This record gives sequence, structure tokens and C-alpha cells, in this order.
Amino acid sequence: MAGYPGLEGFAAPDLQDAVAAWLSALETERHLSRHTLRAYQGDIHRFLTYLAAHLGEPVALRHIADAPLRDFRGYLSRRAMDGAGNTSRARALSSLRTFFKWLDKGGILHNPALRLMSAPKTPHKIPRPMEVARIFEMLDALDDGEWTDLRDRALFGLLYGSGLRIGEGLSLSLHDIDTCGDTLRITGKGRKQREVPLIVPSRRLIERYRAACPMPETPERPLFVGTRGRCLNPGMAQKHMRVLRAGLGLGEAVTPHALRHSYATHLLGEGMNLREIQELLGHASLSTTQRYTEVDYKQLLETFKKAHPRAESR
Repeated sequence: MAGYPGLEGFAAPDLQDAVAAWLSALETERHLSRHTLRAYQGDIHRFLTYLAAHLGEPVALRHIADAPLRDFRGYLSRRAMDGAGNTSRARALSSLRTFFKWLDKGGILHNPALRLMSAPKTPHKIPRPMEVARIFEMLDALDDGEWTDLRDRALFGLLYGSGLRIGEGLSLSLHDIDTCGDTLRITGKGRKQREVPLIVPSRRLIERYRAACPMPETPERPLFVGTRGRCLNPGMAQKHMRVLRAGLGLGEAVTPHALRHSYATHLLGEGMNLREIQELLGHASLSTTQRYTEVDYKQLLETFKKAHPRAESR
């Protein structure tokens, strides 16, 4: 192998090759998204940068095979000093554990030190759904703009109308839309497939965007494209959302993923059971879907406090 770009100067060739093989295995065997792979890559790069500075030379496999517990603790302490919160440090530790487990399983090296590390405690986050009126306000703000505004309107409407992750929405092709009828077949995390409804309002938004889009249509073309005709980048869609919410005075919690949260919470509020919502969202575990019961209960309390004049004093 030819090493791994970006690790020159920090990692010896044998470790560069190991990192490249590990990332390739994550992509082909676990089918991780490019975003997740970049996160793993960044975590390993930061660790090796730290360790190389500590050792005074590029890190080789022999170094990490013998790395003591204090090296891993020192790295997480450095991350904390650099401003990384508990969630970021917990993810960094998880990335290291995944890498070392792969090295161990492949017979490359064995280092038990990471097993003695405790992950930083992370806050239990409850998803924050948007009000239906705010969602429509946001979509309406994109109604009379350029074709790119109609594209964003169709994308955001689809994320809410079908409960998609942004990567799932952007992975759709024109063929997917033209052959799906009223049910979309989605390939989610881990290449797990599920079916979700394509509601009439979402289809109408898509049709209006397609009519305005100047890019040539072929069955294989991505549904949502940028100004150069290539698949719209998730970061660009998120940037457009930030600009939109700033213009409307909406809070930072308004993100593409918040539309998916809102979809689930609103379905729960209408009486759909958790198992059905789990299937629609593509969650592997019901415990992930159960977060939305906490959201609904929290909303109920807020509604009660606003409606009852003495609620705050009780």
C-alpha cells in the first residue's frame, strides 16, 4: 500500500497503511457514510498528531502497541484543553477503540489499555421539534425565489414529509422519484432499506422544482443538484438552512435534521405507535425512537403551563 494522505510526518508508513486499510474496511463492510468516515479519520489524525509530538518522531505500529494508559488520557486531556466538550471527547475515544479493536481482530497488534478508559459523560439530549406553523413559514419563504430556492423548498419539504435524514434525501435519483409511486424506497444507515410514504405536497414541491431546474434530466441524475449539475452537498444544504433561519429569526435548533425530529414527534402526537415510527425512521433500536416520547411529554408540560394560570406556582 502507499500510505495515507495527510498522515505524512505524523505516522510511519506501516501505521499509514493500517489506517488506510481500516477506513477502507469501515466503508466496505459497515457501509458508513462519508461524513462518518471523515469523523473517524479526523479523530485518528488528531491522536497521531498528539502522540507524534509527545514521542518526537512519526508514530509507528510498535509505538501504539506499547502505548500506556497515560498516553490516551493525556490525549483526551489535551482535547479538553483545546475546547472539545464531553461529546466530542467521547466520540474521539470511541474512534480509537474502534481502530484498536480492528487492529486486534486482524492480528496486527494488541493493546488492552483502552479497555481501562472511561468515556466522558455526555448529556442526554432530547430532540427539539419545530412547530408546524414554523415549518410552513420556512417553506413559504422559499416560494418565489430562484430555482435553487425551489430546490431547497422541495428538499426541506421532503425531509419533513417523509422523515428522511439529509443524506438519504440527497442520495435520491430522478429514477427513484419517477418509479416510486406514493412510496419511496430508502437506503439508510448500514445499507438498511425501508419504505416511507411520499405525500402529495412533497411530490408537488418536487415537480415544481424540477420544472424550474435548468439542468438536463437523466434517470441516473441526482434529484437534488447544485449549480454545476452535480449532487447537492449536505454542507451546502445546511448552509442554506442557516441563512434561511437567520432571515426568519428562527433559532439555531432549526436544522435539516430537526425536520426529521419534527416528523416523528408530530406523528407521535397524532397517535401513531412507536414501532410504526421506528420503521419509518429506520432506527435499528426502539430505544432510539423512544426519545420522542420525552419530547411529547415535555411539550405537554409546556402547553399546560401556558394554559393554566397557576401552573408555575404548583
